[in-house]
Amino acid sequence: MSKIYILHENDDWTVHLTNRLKELHLPYETWHLDKGVVDLTAEPPEGIFYNRMSASSHTRDHRFAPELAGGVLSWLEMHDRTVFNGSRALDLEISKINQYTALEKHGIKTPKTIGAVGSEQIVEAAKRLGESPFITKHNRAGKGLGVQLFHSVDALEAYVNGPAFEEPVDGITLIQQYIQSPEPFITRAEFVGGKFIYAVKVDTSGGFELCPADVCRIEDSFCPVGEEENPPMFEILENGMDPEQITRYKNFLKNSGIDVAGIEFIRDMHGEVYTYDVNTNTNYNSEAEEKANRYGMLELATFLGDALKKNL
Repeated sequence: MSKIYILHENDDWTVHLTNRLKELHLPYETWHLDKGVVDLTAEPPEGIFYNRMSASSHTRDHRFAPELAGGVLSWLEMHDRTVFNGSRALDLEISKINQYTALEKHGIKTPKTIGAVGSEQIVEAAKRLGESPFITKHNRAGKGLGVQLFHSVDALEAYVNGPAFEEPVDGITLIQQYIQSPEPFITRAEFVGGKFIYAVKVDTSGGFELCPADVCRIEDSFCPVGEEENPPMFEILENGMDPEQITRYKNFLKNSGIDVAGIEFIRDMHGEVYTYDVNTNTNYNSEAEEKANRYGMLELATFLGDALKKNL
């Protein structure tokens, strides 16, 4: 029987989608790709395939899950299966350098960024950037891994050569222009099937390492948890997205082979927009959605269900 197949490595982030698939009475199967084989002598099953592989898989001891997923996606695409967020999307998910070059190619402004491998090269990259303050981040990250703010090259040098230095999983550290926003928040635009569904305002006053998934607010040490009396960390906006910006994002997603994504951006003190992250393993926050009566996983499950019907 033809069904929906979900490629992933994190049950906590997948259960919200499978609950919606059950609600819609859609047949599905999950492929947890922390381990496995890719049998090139066999044909894949009939159905549609949705890739939810995460760049942060290594933080859950699933170091080679993206590499395995890449092999599985190539195998599926070789057999002309319908794949959403296929191999091209995965390439962008696991490399911010790939993201930024693709975004810039589509006329979408990103922060000035220099990638480096090696402690001396990281320091040299900061000198070459020539701006202060600046931030570091990991090229393969997710959840804001490795993001730190530095006010001088000397401070960076002490960090890079000290015991607290976080080695990126792919070895590439990014030195990036720090975008000073007039207010402590960023905006994340959510897309499903190339359609803009909503924008969410994310409070950044608690730190750089952000994740909208409900599990992050309870179990994930990488994500800050706010007190109940504080303003909500995630808030769905009724307005606030420039139609031209949405169109540019749509064109970028279509031309990059990305079907489902959350795109994060920030405005500087002069109102200039900088796009700095494309998350093809996008998650949604239930509290924000309940308040706005907008449900991303329901949109996604409906999209996959419609695709399955066309595939039959």
